[in-house]
This record gives sequence, structure tokens and C-alpha cells, in this order.
Amino acid sequence: MLVIVAPGQGAQTPGFLEPWLEDPVFENRLNWLSAVAGLDLVHYGTKADADTIRDTAIAQPLLVASSMLAALAVFPHPGDAFTKMGALAGHSVGEIAAAVGAGVISAEQAMVLVRERGKAMAAASAATATSMTAVLGGDRDEVLAKLVEHGLTAANDNGPGQIVAAGTVEELAALAADPPAKARLVPLSVAGAFHTKHMEPAVQTLAGYARSITTHDPRSRLISNRDGQIVHDGRDVLSRLVQQVNAPVRWDLCMQTMADLQVTGILEMTPAGTLTGIAKRALKGVETFALKTPDQLDDARAFVDKHGSPSEINASPTWRLLVAPMKGTFTREANVPREPGDTVEAGEVVAMVKSLRDELEVRAPHGGIVVEWLVEEGDPVAPGQPLVRLHPSAVN
Repeated sequence: MLVIVAPGQGAQTPGFLEPWLEDPVFENRLNWLSAVAGLDLVHYGTKADADTIRDTAIAQPLLVASSMLAALAVFPHPGDAFTKMGALAGHSVGEIAAAVGAGVISAEQAMVLVRERGKAMAAASAATATSMTAVLGGDRDEVLAKLVEHGLTAANDNGPGQIVAAGTVEELAALAADPPAKARLVPLSVAGAFHTKHMEPAVQTLAGYARSITTHDPRSRLISNRDGQIVHDGRDVLSRLVQQVNAPVRWDLCMQTMADLQVTGILEMTPAGTLTGIAKRALKGVETFALKTPDQLDDARAFVDKHGSPSEINASPTWRLLVAPMKGTFTREANVPREPGDTVEAGEVVAMVKSLRDELEVRAPHGGIVVEWLVEEGDPVAPGQPLVRLHPSAVN
């Protein structure tokens, strides 16, 4: 199985788009996204220095545009992607690019959303002196306890030995003076405590814009970086894109879901390297490919052909399916209609998926008429596996 991933803020480096701009098709597309975002992304991706592209309001649109256009370069006919990719995921702001890849929102909607996200997060960062520090190594429980002791948030949990602490500069200074045992602290060059309570003003701003965005349900498994769950309701995806701004990124849980899916290959979009580096340490035996320059495209397509397989979600019209949010055991709710032709109400819980880690409800976002159940009581299910097919009813 192939999983395509998009990196988050910090992956950008000066001039990383220089070789891509030799392709006039890529250049034209980037000019179009620049017009939508109101930013000269060509300049920022080729000529701007590190300090300039570190600016949140610039870095975020630049990253999302780069990942989207790199994916288009791999799949010149975008529909072909759904016959190859088993799942998508994005780290922090990269999840916006992943949402476009899954067909939830358009590229233009993504650029407006990420433009406003970057501006709002930059404004929130300016209100209080905050930052982030990577905590490398140490005992996980001890690290988390030490962060709580100093009032900090584990803003990114990227797997064993890779936690990013975020909070005020005073809280981070206290952590530096009293670090967790056997851990190394690396201050990050960011201008805010992203994915913490300090970003609440940005959440409120984005929530207002989100009300005007139309969505579609994902056409492939979309792994949420909030909790590693497969999300198959377009409005839920959009809500999570808004809420993630002040919620920790649980990339460790995303990788656990990839393992549950039995991923064999991970392809990271431009500017690549960060997420494949994490995967090499956490997902032993899984092949990775970091797409950095266009001269790798033929090899990237060969990698896709080697690992690619159609997503089960794309086998049927997506708006008729309810899918498992995680790996576990399927249990149907006792009061749910069991016969084809019966109606499920909007918002009704139709099933539960239970694992050793959690127990999650499966709801029908829009309701509908039961066409057929695709699994039996007590069946083991994989993340994103279709559970029941619904036909829209007149009342929904």
C-alpha cells in the first residue's frame, strides 16, 4: 500500500523550488496559485532567504502550493492518483494539501484558507512572546510530565524520542534550566507556539472562513493528524483543519494508522525529507521516497507503481459509504435498522469500532437509506474500510 504525505512548516529551504520552475507548466500553475494567495510564491520559492520564508504568513502558502504542484507533476492526470494511493496524510499545515489530494476542497480554496491561516497564526504569535523547542530522547512519560510541570504543551508528537514543546519563552527557558533526564533540547526558529492554546484567536478567524467553504467527502483514506483516525466526512475534515491550529499534531498516531494499513511505501511531496526521515526510524521495513527535485519524477512514478493500489473507498460513490475510523472490531449498534431499505437518521450512531486503544462511534453525517452492510458483527476492520452503504433519502 502507498501513502502520500505532505510536510509541515520548517521543511522549506531557500531556493528549493528553483529546479521545478524550469518546467513552464509548473511555473504557470505556481503563478496561478500566487495570484489566488496574493503572494509572489515564485520569488519566495527561488530567491528569498531563510529568514523571509520562515515567516509564517509566507511559509504556509508556499508549502501547501509546493506539495500540491509536486503531486500534479507525479500524476499528470489527477484521477489516476485514486487508482494508486491507499491513503494520504499531512503534518500540520500539510494536511491542507492532503485534503486537496483527497478531493475534499479545491486548490483555490486551499490557497485562500492557508493564506488566512498563516496571517492569523502570525497575528496570534505577535500577541505573546512564544516559541517551540524540540525534545529529543528521554523517557516519553518523563518528558510529557516535565512539560506539564513547566506549563508547556506537547505541540508535535512525532514518535519515539521526538516531541516538540511549545509555550511562552519564559516557560521554555524554565524547561531549558530543568530538562528531562537523558533528553536533548533544540530550540526551533519559529515565531510562535503553534498547535497550542496561544493560537485560539487564529482558530476563531478560520472558523468564520470555513463556513463559506464547500466540501466533498474524501475519495481516498485521509488520516487526520489530530488523532490518526481515518476521516470520511468532508465537513469533518474541514473542521479538523480549523481546530488543528490550536491542537497538538499526533504524527505518532498517524504512523500507527499507516502500520495498521500495512503500508509498504511512503511518498513525501516537495519540500520532502522530514517525514520520510521520521518514517525510516519509526516504520521499519517500509520503503520511503522523498520527492525533492523534478529529475526524480520518473523514479517517483516507478515507486508509485510498485506500491500503489486502489483505495477501497474509491470503489463506490463516497457519499454512500460509512467507513471505519481506525483498526479494530466492528460492532453494530443494537437499535440501528438492519434491513436494506430502512432509514438511518442524520447524525445517528450506526456502529462502534473497538480496539485495545480506543472505542469510537461511527455516525451517519447525512443519514440515508441502508443499501447493504459490508461487514458482519464482530469482524476485524482496517482503517478506512467501508462498513455500510447508504443511499441518500429525500429528507436528507
